[in-house]
Amino acid sequence: MAEIIVVTSGKGGVGKTTTSASIACGLAKAGKKTAVIDFDVGLRNLDLIMGCERRVVYDFVNVVLGEASIRQALIKDKRFENLYVLAASQTRDKDALTKEGVEKVLKDIAEEGFDFIVCDSPAGIEKGAFLAMYFADRAVVVVNPEVSSVRDSDRILGLLASKTRKAENGERVKEHLLLTRYSPIRVEKGDMLSIADVEEILGLKVIGVIPESPEVLQSSNAGVPVILDDMSQAGQAYTDAVARILGDTVPLRFTTVEKKGFFSKIFGS
Repeated sequence: MAEIIVVTSGKGGVGKTTTSASIACGLAKAGKKTAVIDFDVGLRNLDLIMGCERRVVYDFVNVVLGEASIRQALIKDKRFENLYVLAASQTRDKDALTKEGVEKVLKDIAEEGFDFIVCDSPAGIEKGAFLAMYFADRAVVVVNPEVSSVRDSDRILGLLASKTRKAENGERVKEHLLLTRYSPIRVEKGDMLSIADVEEILGLKVIGVIPESPEVLQSSNAGVPVILDDMSQAGQAYTDAVARILGDTVPLRFTTVEKKGFFSKIFGS
């Protein structure tokens, strides 16, 4: 049975779609057959970051409404044979998604032999976000290290604990915390919450800390998930996060200010 991972947050613009794309690529790279679904009906972005926007024929809503099969709608990634994308609709309303319809789509994907299904959730607590998290086995809660993002994510954690299928069955969705746009220099200056601050407020340990990096935007614009940029710190940090999701013990990187040596201070290099 496929394991369902929802990538969610309370606040928009924190990097959920970037994270969904990178986690999906990382899982596929690790040999896991993976599907990634865009739940943001009306505001389709996942296909752009995955670089397959020109190949969308059928979308999520088409499958929910029975207008296409899951095999027709899944787009095979050109980089990994075991990675597939299910795009959101740009023209339909969010009300086109129903609990029964989403459950059928997830079941259809699972029956195709997938190991993981990554659900890219819209921000907030509206219908699309609720349906993205309802069937989840685990959740990656994406947070920027600033007060409003942390506060909104606390609300999401409350919903994961009470409004999911697992909660209804007396179980709990396994929750992971992923910090994005982290800057050790700003933390040291007191301009940003530290890892320990966020962990203490939300009561969760981080599974990944993604440093603030211009490569994230550059990769997204190029239709290449940043995890595939082995030279960037953000790409390496996402690779580490995926390894932890798969159960490996990997130390955190890029979370402290790099101290300059004597010659660096003198020569500025």
